[in-house]
Amino acid sequence: MSLSPPLILLFIGLYFAVLLLISWWTSRGADNDSFFIGERKSPWYLVAFGMIGTSLSGVTFISIPGVVGNFSSPNGQFSYMQLVLGYLLGYLIIGTVLMPLYYRLQLTSIYGYLEQRFGNASYKTGAAYFLLSRSIGASFRLFLVAIVLQKFVFDAWGFPFPLTVLFTLMLIWIYTFKGGIKTIVWTDTLQTLFMVSAVLISIFFIAQKLDWGFIEMTENIKNSAYSQLFFWDVKNDNFFWKQFLSGAFISIVMTGLDQDMMQKNNSCKNIREAQLNMFSFSLILVVVNLIFVSLGALLYIYADIQGIAVPERTDYLFPTMALQHFPAMAGVVFILGLIAAAYSSADSALTALTTSFCVDILNFEKSKESKEKLYNTRYKVHIGFTALLFIIIIIFRYVLEEDVISSLFKAAGYTYGPLLGLYAFGLFTRWQIRDKWVPIICLLSPVLSFIVNENSENWFNGYQFGFEILILNGALTFAGLLLLIKKKEYEQ
Repeated sequence: MSLSPPLILLFIGLYFAVLLLISWWTSRGADNDSFFIGERKSPWYLVAFGMIGTSLSGVTFISIPGVVGNFSSPNGQFSYMQLVLGYLLGYLIIGTVLMPLYYRLQLTSIYGYLEQRFGNASYKTGAAYFLLSRSIGASFRLFLVAIVLQKFVFDAWGFPFPLTVLFTLMLIWIYTFKGGIKTIVWTDTLQTLFMVSAVLISIFFIAQKLDWGFIEMTENIKNSAYSQLFFWDVKNDNFFWKQFLSGAFISIVMTGLDQDMMQKNNSCKNIREAQLNMFSFSLILVVVNLIFVSLGALLYIYADIQGIAVPERTDYLFPTMALQHFPAMAGVVFILGLIAAAYSSADSALTALTTSFCVDILNFEKSKESKEKLYNTRYKVHIGFTALLFIIIIIFRYVLEEDVISSLFKAAGYTYGPLLGLYAFGLFTRWQIRDKWVPIICLLSPVLSFIVNENSENWFNGYQFGFEILILNGALTFAGLLLLIKKKEYEQ
């Protein structure tokens, strides 16, 4: 039994009503301090659980199960887990190196470190790259959810895609504009619960339909063509060490150097609770991702046994099965999981973008304006970033061709690379640099990385760069900063 568009909208409306109730409860008496860092009173266990949803987002929820069957993708089969294993190393570095630094400096925006270490130009450059990176990343995640809602809900009524995107963004804006991070810590917890429940219920349904117990199900996944985990051909994008090291660096930049993710950690009461949050989150994330790729294998196996045609676009596999071939209850849970996946990443991204722009670009912490005027300015910035996400998503509609998860990590390799180089230079050297030239280096590094990536097969005997282009980009930034060391540093 497939779900009708009106029924889908009904459940979206009920879910949204719950989010509004949470928003009302958490935003009473909220001010800019509540919006930016939650008054540093967030319970660590809520932050840890909610970060699962933010980290996974709609991209993992939809794209990862589908890409399991795309053997030509660097994330095909179970190769995505090689990245996830690398995340563990990255989260260890975040918890033991970066988080103690942020708490010691009592930073509202983590890019304040760059100002203290290098100067204003480095600070603004780091913040600008975050604004670019997170705007693109959040748009990727929302785009995926929007195209699913368009295909399975709004196309039936002839709604144009821009209205679907506007509908999605306005719902998010309404419940985040006042409470900010104080609200998001709680809403993300609910959204993570719905997202993981949707996957587990889908797995249960497939196993029940095929009359498989848990052991028989795992054996069938293991013996399928989809379950290969480790890949050792050094020339391929999914070579283990390329994926593992890429995963480590991706987690460092997309969590540890990302205002969105670290804003939640910085809202914990102290560094000990923040580290408890990070380490527990990292272990749970591995298990949850393994469940996602296992679902992907099961969806393909189930489609083959039932004679169901697999959609040409792999991102549509999970929604097609859940909404057209699963029982209505499973479809309802999928819709709730889908909306939860969209909101859990987009709401915090919108809050983090607003925070970074207000603190890093508009210098809220140094401003002598009244609290009321700063509150009104933050309100306008929040609206501005909502509009920006809308524009980017509409552009994606016409330019994206491959699975969204691969597109997301490729973009991250170019936009987060300069941040990686800046922080590595700041943490692992004591040199001072000519700060005013930093923006030039950070602009050239992604361009050079792109040129190398485009010519790598010819220049390096068939070697293909995958997500490790991030490492190259960071290394080029680091090398460029060496050219900016002040003369007196050499003389000492």
